[in-house]
Amino acid sequence: MAHEIDYELIGDDMQLVEITLDPQETVRAEAGTMMYMDQNIQMETGTGGGLMKGLKRMFTGESFFITSFTNLGNAREKVGFASPYPGKIVPLDLASKGGEFICQKDAFLCAAHGIEIEVAFTKRFGAGLFGGEGFILQRLTGDGLAFIHAGGTIIERDLKLGERLRVDTGCVVGFSPSVNYDVQFIGGFKNALFGGEGLFLVNLTGPGKVYLQSLPFSKLVDRIHKALPPVRRGND
Repeated sequence: MAHEIDYELIGDDMQLVEITLDPQETVRAEAGTMMYMDQNIQMETGTGGGLMKGLKRMFTGESFFITSFTNLGNAREKVGFASPYPGKIVPLDLASKGGEFICQKDAFLCAAHGIEIEVAFTKRFGAGLFGGEGFILQRLTGDGLAFIHAGGTIIERDLKLGERLRVDTGCVVGFSPSVNYDVQFIGGFKNALFGGEGLFLVNLTGPGKVYLQSLPFSKLVDRIHKALPPVRRGND
């Protein structure tokens, strides 16, 4: 059973989540997301469940390690985790979502101790390898709170049974396990070369809830890269 943690979301477009831990309570987070912690919070880095889980996390492009923060004091203490880039933090009560949630590999921020984080292998093996911007998914399981991050503005869609939504691979944040998903090549010579979009779309078919983001990190980096002046070499 996951630890019951209290939290507060602070900020608007550059949010952080402040977690309040009772004595002996623990929260787990992606390596490098911690912003601050009170004096009696102990930080411990590990693989998050053994060597194989660490290797699977490396396969998805995440860190081999995950960090646990435990309150070793006698009073309630706080630890803060910051968003990696502009956007919103979304709290997820997994108990109210059937104990499971599927999210993009870089969306996970932190979760109560007891939440398991693992690779969610796609139905078609090719979807994980050829999904345009690296469409690899993680599965969060348990009965406590987890927090995911979305770039820009977050959009929630409730899909009815059989309703299908076609989404750019980078704009998918996560969805209910009841949602079926598949990656599809856009097709068409002109679309592929001159469309300005990714080469692949994700087909999401209901029923279930879908979370989308308006500013994937990959697009933010691409715009920044295009705006930079060319590098001058040598005696140029």
